[in-house]
Amino acid sequence: MFFQNSIIEKLKKLPTPYYYYDVDVFELTIQKALQASKTINGHIHYALKANHQDRLLQILAKYKIGADCVSKGEIEKAIKNGISVNNIVFAGVGKTDEEILYALKEKIFCLNVESIQELEVINDIANNLNTKAPIALRINPNVDAYTHKFITTGLTDNKFGINASDLNLVLDKLKQLKNIQLIGLHFHIGSQITDLSSFKNLCLKINELQRYLEEKNIEVTHLNLGGGLGINYMHPDEGLVPDFEAYFKVFYEFLERRHFQQLHFELGRSLVAQCGSLITKVLYQKQSGNKHFLIVDSGMNHLIRPALYEAYHKIENISKYQHPDQQLYDVCGPICESTDCFGKNVLLPITQRGDILAIRSAGAYGEVMASDYNLRGLPNVYFSDEV
Repeated sequence: MFFQNSIIEKLKKLPTPYYYYDVDVFELTIQKALQASKTINGHIHYALKANHQDRLLQILAKYKIGADCVSKGEIEKAIKNGISVNNIVFAGVGKTDEEILYALKEKIFCLNVESIQELEVINDIANNLNTKAPIALRINPNVDAYTHKFITTGLTDNKFGINASDLNLVLDKLKQLKNIQLIGLHFHIGSQITDLSSFKNLCLKINELQRYLEEKNIEVTHLNLGGGLGINYMHPDEGLVPDFEAYFKVFYEFLERRHFQQLHFELGRSLVAQCGSLITKVLYQKQSGNKHFLIVDSGMNHLIRPALYEAYHKIENISKYQHPDQQLYDVCGPICESTDCFGKNVLLPITQRGDILAIRSAGAYGEVMASDYNLRGLPNVYFSDEV
């Protein structure tokens, strides 16, 4: 059981709604990921878009983990919390001139580039600074991640990356850009990937691409394999720490890595999701026909994933773990939208007004996407070693 009786009593006394982060689970996950990455000597860059809580970033910095950022704000946040600029990569399909200028001035490790025009803009800005911009080309490998269509990023009809068919145009352009230093290739095929064969297919595509580039006498010292490793939303206690060993083993077995190359991975969800829960209180019970509803004091403004793409989160009544009688409920929030529902036909112990519910696996893409829609305010935040 994730929530022990001693902590449940403390959680009941805190004003809801709030995000609760288990620091021990977070550190254990980091340790397991780092240990598994040693088999391939991989460098991990945490994806700030998953969660940019200062306290969590400071813990990551303690373990010398880098950062994968997609905005100037994320780069600033990473640096502020102790992550070395030499370990920061800057991705994103829509970098502004201001963001590029900032990244180059800070001398971050690498900019992941997604179009020919972006290459030209970076070159001009680097020229004005009298410097060379270290870049990796984000290549779209057209590999199916077998995940939700809204979080697939590696197909030809996605907005991300440079299509392999345009690679020759990009290489010709690079010959003209004197302020660009090509150091790597970048790939990212999607998020919440649970079928590891997708990563095998990615490796095979990269192998083909590297052989093609070598025929043109082009070698890169860095391969950024992206992230995307999924977690167990259905049974979080059984999958509290993702199977990082199996994940890195795929790249060890199938990627034809050159002896001089460094490998980089951009893990986000898999590092932080299971340590976080959204804690909310039941305001009302109501019945409509055969439907039983629980109306809680948190909504889609605090955790938008279920409303955005029908994502599943396990919901538990931590006030009544041992109650023998159970009922199916739709667990809904107070927001004036029909999609404001955390789960339909959720089997819970008989639940009453005032009971405390935990919405699990909410450490990634939860608090970071929260808003004050309906002016209901942002959730509070508590850490396990502070309550």
